[in-house]
Amino acid sequence: MRQPLRFPWPNLDVDDLSAPVIAVRVDVLGSRVEVPDHRHRKGQLIFALGGGVTCRVPSGLWMVPPHCGVWVPGGMQHSNLATANARLFFVYIEPDIVDLPDQCCTLSISPLLRELIVELSDQVADDEARVDLLASVLLRELPRMPVQQLHLPLSPEPRLKRIAAALAEDPSDRSTLAEWANRVALSESSLARLVAKETGLTFGRWRQQLHLIVAIRELTSGASVQQVSADLGYESVAAFITMFKKALGRPPAKYLASIADAGSAIVD
Repeated sequence: MRQPLRFPWPNLDVDDLSAPVIAVRVDVLGSRVEVPDHRHRKGQLIFALGGGVTCRVPSGLWMVPPHCGVWVPGGMQHSNLATANARLFFVYIEPDIVDLPDQCCTLSISPLLRELIVELSDQVADDEARVDLLASVLLRELPRMPVQQLHLPLSPEPRLKRIAAALAEDPSDRSTLAEWANRVALSESSLARLVAKETGLTFGRWRQQLHLIVAIRELTSGASVQQVSADLGYESVAAFITMFKKALGRPPAKYLASIADAGSAIVD
């Protein structure tokens, strides 16, 4: 059995390793931890069994709740922010051996794929036949996973970068589109067009995506619905629950229960 690494780990250069598929378990101890911008030749699947991770690439923020994984293609610059006490798995895959998108995306992780990742991370290098078998099944299953819309599109446009940074710093800011337009010296209609052009979303939907990312991250870290609702500036818990259910198909309590059920089959 391989022991999990501690996050962030030192001196692990996956591009120097010859295996086509490498799975590593990483435990985050104590407070949340960030790994700054980096890149590697191999593609990377980031999967959280407990806690969560936010992955940032130049084009957006990608949320990794416990029932999902984020695919980062090889060569793409990215950074990772892990919640406190997260239990993470990183799967590194050689380019061109699996049919996955060439852009970052959030994928659902089936129970079978989850078990494959956990088992593969636990294998020792001298059990080559078993490692090859697990990796082969993983490569067949991974492209079948549905894509989830748990990301916030970002733009290099200076005014939108300013707004995104301000909202990330204070998600409870409920300033209107007109108020934001005034701050960045644009008309309301011009800012609305700019947001739609750069992100593909309305301003309200764009901000809601940020709220969903923050909400899932905090809820999976143990924060209450009441606390998250207040932190995001909602006038009532009911308003927050309505937004959450409309976006993700179930209220926060049932969403969290589904995550707990998904992880309950795995023991240390």
